[in-house]
Order: sequence, then structure tokens, then C-alpha cells
Amino acid sequence: MDGLDALKTRYLAEIADASDEAAIEAVRLAALGKKGEVSLKMRELGKMSPEERQFAGPALNALKAELGDALSARKQVLGDAALEARLASEWLDVTLSPRPRAQGTIHPISQVTEEVIAIFADLGYSVAEGPQIETDYYNFDALNIASHHPARQEMDTFYMSLPKGANRPPHVLRTHTSPVQIRHMEKHGVPCRVIAPGRVYRADYDQTHTPMFHQYEGLAIDKDISMANLKWTLEEFCRAFFNIDNIELRFRASHFPFTEPSAEVDIRCSWDGGQLKIGEGDDWMEILGSGMVHPKVLSAAGVDPKEYQGFAFGMGIDRIAMLKYGIPDLRAFFDSDLRWLRHYGFAALDKPTIHGGIAR
Repeated sequence: MDGLDALKTRYLAEIADASDEAAIEAVRLAALGKKGEVSLKMRELGKMSPEERQFAGPALNALKAELGDALSARKQVLGDAALEARLASEWLDVTLSPRPRAQGTIHPISQVTEEVIAIFADLGYSVAEGPQIETDYYNFDALNIASHHPARQEMDTFYMSLPKGANRPPHVLRTHTSPVQIRHMEKHGVPCRVIAPGRVYRADYDQTHTPMFHQYEGLAIDKDISMANLKWTLEEFCRAFFNIDNIELRFRASHFPFTEPSAEVDIRCSWDGGQLKIGEGDDWMEILGSGMVHPKVLSAAGVDPKEYQGFAFGMGIDRIAMLKYGIPDLRAFFDSDLRWLRHYGFAALDKPTIHGGIAR
């Protein structure tokens, strides 16, 4: 086959002159592409006699291999040169001073919320959410809170203004995250195990109360759940959260409209020398309210109370953050004082996990 030597010489020269990968690709397509010159000559083999193919075939294959090797070698050279140029332009002087540490920190409320979620996730609970502006029904009626209950008075609850002519009860800023329990059971049914962390609102303000604070509530519904399961769950949570093995809880009979029986829960502690120590001493401190979910609450959520039962509990995130990290005044959480935030804040990567540790 005539012209192969000239073809080889021309394409080897073009390969050597290629200055970038785009030029290399153009040469490859012109020579070895589907419509390239070498490829077109390969198709001519079928028209040749057996004697002609005996000489033309090996010559074309040798040309194709030689050009392919030349293309690969040139591409490697160009790639190495591009890398060298990039390394030369993106160098870093390691003798320079390091960047200053980021000043921002994770707020204790955000950190403790993540700690709570991590612990209950390990216990098989998922997170449920709901609106902060609630209807009167979900915030009170569905939770068996009577119309004359003190919590429904304006001195305790923030009511939204009604438009003129509205024929419905006013919406409220939710006073607890318990409405999330009703909404979750209505939407997903039972059995279920969820916690509902979030902001809640009550008309109160002093060293241990603020108009807006953070709370989480837990709910577990199934056919064979008892107060014993509730006690075990709360003990496991407190052990993990406070990182203390010898946690002791005390249950005192109480009354909440949405649970029956109801119990307030105290934790053993001491105040020796004015310092709070959890898990030791002869004192007790109330930390949460709990109980078995009232049958009327289950019915309001569309659950048969003759078939299912369960427990619920609620705890202030701000309060347990104060206990764990020695924060004396609840109001400081909302002052936006940078000095306070730098002192009590957490590093951005200090994410709580069960395997990595909850406490810092």
C-alpha cells in the first residue's frame, strides 16, 4: 500500500508539534478516528486480494500502533508539563503564620439539643417536628387540657390576634412540644418512639424562666409499654447525658392533664460548698415531668387506647444545659454576649456522638 511512510512522517510531526491536549485529540481523530486517514485505509483491506492484504495488513497495524504510542507519549509529556505549571502557581509558603482560629462557636442550646438527639437515636427514637404557631385544638384540647385550666389564661399563654369576623379560637405560640406528639400519631400511626425538640413560649421571665425557651418531649407508644420502661429510659438518658454511672432518679406522684398516672422526676444531687454535684449526696432536684399517656390523648390522635398504651416525658433543654455546664442564669442564653458565647460555646467540629462521647 502506497503512501504509508509519508502518512507516518506527517502525523508524527503533527504529534510532536501539538502544544496541548486539545491539539493531541485533534491529531488522533484525523489519523485514528472513525473517519481518520488510517482508519479509512484499514477499510480498504476488504477490497484487496489475499496477496495484497498479506503485506498491507501488517503495515497498517504497525502504523496504527506507532501513531497510538506516539499520541500516548506526547499526551503524558503535556500532562506532566501542565502539572508542573500548576504546582508552580499554587505553591504555599509553610513558613507563613497560620490563619487565626475562627471566632464563632456553637451555642450551648444547639450543642445540648444535638446531645439529646444522639442519645435517643441510640435508644431507637426518631425526631419529630411541628409548627411553633399552633391551633388551640392541638395545643390544649387534644392534650386533654380543660377550657378552665390555668395554662389557657392569657397570663400564661401568648395568643395571636384574630382578624375581624373570625369565628374560631385564636392561634397560640405553642406552650410545649406536646402538640407534635398528636400530629405525629395522626400522620404516622403507632407503634412509635419519637422525641420532639424545639422552641416553646410562655409568659414568664426571671432568672430561671424566659418567655421563649427550648424543650424536648419524648413519646413511646406500643401494646406492652409500662412505667418500668419509662423509668429505664430516663435513667439511661441521664447516665449518658451527665456521663455518670451512679444516677438515681426518684418518681413523685403528680398531675398532668395529658398523662395518667403522672410523675415528676427528681435526680439525686448534693450542694456541698455551693457546688452542684449530680449522682451523689442527700438532696433531690426536679428535672422533668412524665407519665403514661392519657387514654383521651390517644383517642384524640386516632389511636385505640384499649389496644395501645405508652409513656411521655418532657424536659427543658435550657435547664439541663445549665446543670451540665454550670451556667448560672437562664437569661444569659439570649443576651448575645460574645464573651459569654466564647466561654460556654463549643468548637464547630465538637459534634456529640455515642461512640465519640457526649460530654466535652
